[in-house]
Amino acid sequence: KEAEAGIPVKELCRKYGIGNSTFYKWRDKYGGMETSDIKRLKELEAENRKLKQMFAELSLKSQLQEEIIKKL
Repeated sequence: KEAEAGIPVKELCRKYGIGNSTFYKWRDKYGGMETSDIKRLKELEAENRKLKQMFAELSLKSQLQEEIIKKL
C-alpha cells in the first residue's frame, strides 16, 4: 500500500530490510489482496503443508506394512 501511495520501492525495501526482488515477489503474490485474504491464504498454505506431511507419513507406513506382509 505504501508503494501504491508513491513511496519509492528502494526506500521501502531499506525501511523493512528486504531486497528489491523480495518486494516484487511479494507484490506479485499478494498484490490486490486484503489483509484478511492474505491471512486466509497463509492459513491454507500451513494446512496444506500439514496434510502433505501426513500423507507422506501414511504412505511410508503403508509401504512398510506391505513389506512386512510379504515377508510373512
